[in-house]
Amino acid sequence: MMGKTAFSTRNAPQPPAKFSQAVRKGNILQVAGQVAFDPASGAVVGEDVAGQTRQAFKNIEAILTEAGASWADAVMVRVYLTDTGHFAPFNEVYDELIGDAPQPARTTVYVGLPAGLLVEIDVLAVLD
Repeated sequence: MMGKTAFSTRNAPQPPAKFSQAVRKGNILQVAGQVAFDPASGAVVGEDVAGQTRQAFKNIEAILTEAGASWADAVMVRVYLTDTGHFAPFNEVYDELIGDAPQPARTTVYVGLPAGLLVEIDVLAVLD
């Protein structure tokens, strides 16, 4: 039976509860949902969904790197937005940051997040 390996980096916000930033089992890597917290200060970065999306991507990239992965390994991205009006501006930044094809599959849902947070993103990656 394959064990699980947890990954943690100080280049992304530390979890506020008992969970890992990412966990790998076999060739599957799940990155926990990331928001726009600055890893050093804990402050929210970005006053709008575009700015917060950029910080969430930075946090995800730091975790992917720590786990020996990259966005090229991502097969699924789940996006949680607090407002349907954020869909278009989120997509503009997402399209810019996600890179060239083939892009991962994606789901977007609308949720409540803690005050000041507009977007949360988690990633499922498959490593060779």
